[in-house]
Amino acid sequence: MALIVHKYGGTSMGSTERIRNVAKRVAKWARAGHQMVVVPSAMSGETNRLLGLAKELAPEKASAAVDRELDMLAATGEQASSALLAIALQAEGMQSVSYAGWQVPIRTNSAYTKARIESIDDKKVRADLAAGRVVIVTGFQGVDEHGHITTLGRGGSDTSAVAVAAAMKAAECLIYTDVDGVYTTDPRVVPEARRLKTVSFEEMLEMASMGSKVLQIRSVEFAGKYRVPLRVLSSFTPWDIDIQEEAASGTLITFEEDEHMENAVVSGIAFNRDEAKISILSVPDKPGIAYNILGAVADANIEVDVIIQNISKDGKTDFSFTVHRNDYARTIDLLKAKVLPALGTDHLEGDTKICKVSIVGIGMRSHVGIASKMFRALSEEGINIQMISTSEIKTSVVIDEKYMELAVRALHRAFDLDQPAA
Repeated sequence: MALIVHKYGGTSMGSTERIRNVAKRVAKWARAGHQMVVVPSAMSGETNRLLGLAKELAPEKASAAVDRELDMLAATGEQASSALLAIALQAEGMQSVSYAGWQVPIRTNSAYTKARIESIDDKKVRADLAAGRVVIVTGFQGVDEHGHITTLGRGGSDTSAVAVAAAMKAAECLIYTDVDGVYTTDPRVVPEARRLKTVSFEEMLEMASMGSKVLQIRSVEFAGKYRVPLRVLSSFTPWDIDIQEEAASGTLITFEEDEHMENAVVSGIAFNRDEAKISILSVPDKPGIAYNILGAVADANIEVDVIIQNISKDGKTDFSFTVHRNDYARTIDLLKAKVLPALGTDHLEGDTKICKVSIVGIGMRSHVGIASKMFRALSEEGINIQMISTSEIKTSVVIDEKYMELAVRALHRAFDLDQPAA
């Protein structure tokens, strides 16, 4: 039968009872003849608990040495859940073995707390599979060339699972979460949101990058690069559900446009409330200014999202961009220390009370007037747009965060996403 990768999130691993249910589900797939590799997250809340202890000891962490120890610490959460799952599987009568990322090994670079996977040696895992064992591999972590444990950043277990599936050429990677698939938007904001049976890889990539929390963006990038079949489904269905029914449930992330995709101009509304906007005013309008500003930010391993440079006036311009809210204070300090003096300005403004709302749809390629429809819907609700960013299949706006839910509901209604798919 096929080689299948299962990934279980922290909520799915949140208690011994839930771990037991995961073990029963995995055992069901193994008994059906599949070779099984399982990638679990830490138990729900465990990573926050561990990092909270570190923060008590070092409230102002600011060194590579501290980051190294944070990775050592955070990695223990996944190691614990992996070992517990192996024990639960053995209690189910299944041969199983758990490995930490460094034991596989999953090789990464040395960017502590934000490492990137470089290679995976699958020999050990394949030998165990051939011997009839279920293999559990810790998510979220790996090892660098110096033998130091690294972690991949928040949501990194999704990336680990897809990377393992890619390296081993798995038939499919099933991402089990506390939701039963990908929705047109968050049902907690719009109760009428619909579950999508399929979504294109491109749409899922945009939705992940625009704030959808169902899948971590790097996992979607991996899936696209290596064409890993990916399915999002719920771990809270009964574990003994018929395996064929389970294998067809949730949302399939597909690489092929089906005949119905043309009908769905907009597939979903994504939003991200973790944004912060930074503006540098009255900077010289000349070649190299964007690099002078964003080069220093990139060198500090800070990701920039939306960027706007305003029209020049008297040889000066305003330059605005957004970063993750967790990076806001560090970015401000960096700009004040290294960038503003070189630019000859001290006019710096920041706003942490913003959010980003996006419409996403592969059908937008062949339809005109989509952006204007979006802007009209926001205008009718009295919502002011601060920044705009577009691509072939998405349009994003930055707005005041107090209007976020209103904007999402208005756009969901404007594009008829509450109606059944044609």
